[in-house]
Amino acid sequence: MRYSYYPGCTLKTKAKNFEETALRTGEALGLEMVEVPEWQCCGALYPLNTDEFFPLLAPVRALAQAKKSGHEILMTLCAGCYNVFKRTNREMSSNGEVRRRVNGYLQEEYAGEVKVLHYLEVLKKEVGFAALAEKVQKKLAGRKVAPYYGCLLLKPRDEMDFDDVENPTIFEDFLRALGAEPVDYPYKTECCGSYLSMSDEEVAGTVVGRILLSAYRNGAELLMVACPLCKYNLEEYRQDLGAALLPVVYFTELLAEALAV
Repeated sequence: MRYSYYPGCTLKTKAKNFEETALRTGEALGLEMVEVPEWQCCGALYPLNTDEFFPLLAPVRALAQAKKSGHEILMTLCAGCYNVFKRTNREMSSNGEVRRRVNGYLQEEYAGEVKVLHYLEVLKKEVGFAALAEKVQKKLAGRKVAPYYGCLLLKPRDEMDFDDVENPTIFEDFLRALGAEPVDYPYKTECCGSYLSMSDEEVAGTVVGRILLSAYRNGAELLMVACPLCKYNLEEYRQDLGAALLPVVYFTELLAEALAV
């Protein structure tokens, strides 16, 4: 199976282990991830100003590159990039005026033909969790893992269509395929504070403390994430409590461990 792959900025800098483990596990599972040539930053956040189309240029350029490469799917890893690409793609397929302006500026003919999938969706829909379980070399038996979804994978509900917004299960099903025990806790879809960590550390610290304590008190020994910003906030603002001992790992790190790659 061959996919266009968009890494995003953070996976080339602070989150190199996220990309490295994704590429190793993808190869082990027979997934050929072809990096989009000359990609640019997606913008990190989807623009809410409907009169401004320039923030859509970078993601549309990458989507158009995937189309030219003959790939039906563009795969992402970062939750932030996934949110931007999924919503941009929807806008390009449904909003004729935006499509006209963006394509006119880029001199492209792109109308949302490429499907945007997160790596977890590829594992679920393309590989299959049952097939993934059969490929596991080292079952993570006894590992109690708290899946942390955050915001960007799930919201806005109608635009993302990733999983049930109130009660998502894809992380839990993924963990069970690896042999681990998913820990249920009430803060798994709450915001980590996002970019408030840059402007209001007190608020970010309070939010992170609630998430960590909730996971810890429900028996978790580590948290699993799919977003570099979430990982940064959860690690940076861990409060001086028992929950501060909880490691935070990317889902691809657990996958690499289970596949022994």
